[in-house]
Amino acid sequence: MKRVHVAAAVIRGQDGRILLAKRPDHLHQGGLWEFPGGKVESGETVRAALARELKEELGIELQSARPLIKVRHDYPDKQVLLDVWEVSSFSGEPHGAEGQPLSWAAPRELGNYQFPAANLPIVSAARLPEHYLITPEALEPAELLQGVREALARGTRLIQLRAPNMFDAQYRDLAVDIQGLCAGKAQLMLKGPLEWLGDFPAAGWHITAEQLRKYADKGRPFPRERWLAASCHSAEELALAEQMGVDFVTLSPLQATQTHPEAQPLGWEQAAQWLETCNRPVYLLGGVGPEHLDRAWQIGAQGVAGIRAFWPQA
Repeated sequence: MKRVHVAAAVIRGQDGRILLAKRPDHLHQGGLWEFPGGKVESGETVRAALARELKEELGIELQSARPLIKVRHDYPDKQVLLDVWEVSSFSGEPHGAEGQPLSWAAPRELGNYQFPAANLPIVSAARLPEHYLITPEALEPAELLQGVREALARGTRLIQLRAPNMFDAQYRDLAVDIQGLCAGKAQLMLKGPLEWLGDFPAAGWHITAEQLRKYADKGRPFPRERWLAASCHSAEELALAEQMGVDFVTLSPLQATQTHPEAQPLGWEQAAQWLETCNRPVYLLGGVGPEHLDRAWQIGAQGVAGIRAFWPQA
């Protein structure tokens, strides 16, 4: 069965809301909501296909766009490759040029819409920011709290509290305080035993590669309303993360780092190969910073993650 190559768009308005279109009832996956787009024709670039489809479907002219995520999905009757781009500017007023209903949704409201199964990773990618801040180790709680305050003031929207040098009770107390700081401003991701999950209902969970190997075959430990991420260092671990149903992953180390000098870097080429088969948003981690964002996007990553490059006190 030939995989159908589809160009799709996450179109953001100036207010940050995202444009959705409803599939006609008579089509495959009819009646469900989707990100606008359509089939890439033979000999056509993805960007050209996207521009053509948005003109035909919505009556708008594409101005600027970049790769966001690629998703391969096998339905019982059809195999698709969704080549999804983030559209940041366009001209014209979007309308259902083919009679399809449209809806503008805030990123946090996307969970209220019914999408085809292949679209679920796109929903995650559309809601996630381009930077993922990981807190440094060996800091006192007061220093960590101050750093998080400054990061939030700078607009950081995704933070992992990583404090491996702390004992459990100290980490848990700090997690309560940082969860309070992040409320309404950023998504906090915690690390630790899954037995703690019930104590921090507002937090997401970032599991280690060791936990991933232990629990992947048991599926998600909590419902989709809550963020679940995993640390991955190999193609095998990326596959396990998908099996577990995580929402996003970090892939590391991309390049040599001061914190893990003994780890063998993947390099951009290896990372690009693995991203070709990963159906989840991926943050590249290890020796990368904001200056690497464009390159990360071009190989299919969600963005970049880091400690030193993003920590205000560094």
